[in-house]
Amino acid sequence: MNRLPIITADQRMAERRGIKGVLVGPVGIGKTSQLWTLDPATTLFVDMEAGDLAVEGWPGDTIRPRTWQECRDIAVYIGGPNPALRDDQSFSDAHYQAVVAKYGDPAVLSRYETLFLDSLTVGARLCMQWCKGQPQAFSDKTGKPDLRGAYGLLGQEMINWLVHLQHTRNKNVWFVGILDKKIDDFNRPYFALQLEGSKTGLELPGIVDEVVTLTELKAEDGGLFRAFVCHTLNPWGFPAKDRSGRLAMVEEPHLGRLMAKISGPVRPIHERLEYGQPAPAEIATTASN
Repeated sequence: MNRLPIITADQRMAERRGIKGVLVGPVGIGKTSQLWTLDPATTLFVDMEAGDLAVEGWPGDTIRPRTWQECRDIAVYIGGPNPALRDDQSFSDAHYQAVVAKYGDPAVLSRYETLFLDSLTVGARLCMQWCKGQPQAFSDKTGKPDLRGAYGLLGQEMINWLVHLQHTRNKNVWFVGILDKKIDDFNRPYFALQLEGSKTGLELPGIVDEVVTLTELKAEDGGLFRAFVCHTLNPWGFPAKDRSGRLAMVEEPHLGRLMAKISGPVRPIHERLEYGQPAPAEIATTASN
């Protein structure tokens, strides 16, 4: 008789968990250079952007997918098959077996602990190019291209790809993306990922564990310094999120040490759930400003 597959608390706590995160920042701030802070012996650089001049001489391994099909093949090769999918779907067991037959034994990936994918922006462009050639991107009535169908397919494809990589439990996966500053209809500034379509940017923070913005901040003496912004509640409005509860709002811009801190000792639960309401005097001062 089959038993309900309960994972005990001891088993769950003994599991190795990989960190899934997205690193965003404006162009030229040094996102790709964060590769220098990772161990080259256990890091695989997925270079979709061909912008590796910043890491010229970095002694780690690299793969360079040039098409959306290659991006999907790499995801299923790393993450394994999804048993919930039919054989005619991407990331299914049939897809996985075909990729293993193409690339060989996936044990070759066992020495990599971290995947550094640069960048989401280019990945979405490859996906959009593929989507424009699919039947959903053409009108049923006229047969002419229909961008609404292409963008709908783009959102589904990107989310499926990200979720599949997110389920790779024993590896760290970092996605890199370009952050744009925009102005809304009420002339208020806001930040958004530079991506084709809107669905991926809206849903991505709910998929990954960490959202970190690499940006330039102003010190008290007026000088500028680079930093990671890691908390959702930050005074600059940068996209950020910390599911580990171990990070400060502002951290030093070193991805290797940030990952070590995320994997460090767990903070007591009463500290992680602290309400942290400001004192009444502070509220009154803020309201009067």
